[in-house]
Amino acid sequence: MRYMLMIHEDENTYASGTESGAWQAIIRAHSAFIDELRTAGVMAGGLGLQPTTTATTLRRTASGVSTHDGPYAETKEQLGGYYVIDVADLDAALHWARKIPLHGDGSIEIRPAISEAS
Repeated sequence: MRYMLMIHEDENTYASGTESGAWQAIIRAHSAFIDELRTAGVMAGGLGLQPTTTATTLRRTASGVSTHDGPYAETKEQLGGYYVIDVADLDAALHWARKIPLHGDGSIEIRPAISEAS
């Protein structure tokens, strides 16, 4: 079964840019994690995301559709990236989610994917 592991962190942790020690350390940690996923044969995909300043949100309501700069919700933690893994069950997905590197506080949302249509 495929699961999406969504990484939510405070993007301000990396506000000093891609040359900072924090950024370089987290990139190295994620590279090692990706190698581990590939070695285990469970990596199905994933990407890091640009900061929320690059986001655009499309909102649909009964009165129509509107477009907004930025993410939909103002929260302390933002979706920073995700992995898609193909594992046997939720317990296996939790095993891998616990290994995802975070620079500071944050959360990993684990959600099963809808099965592909036959």
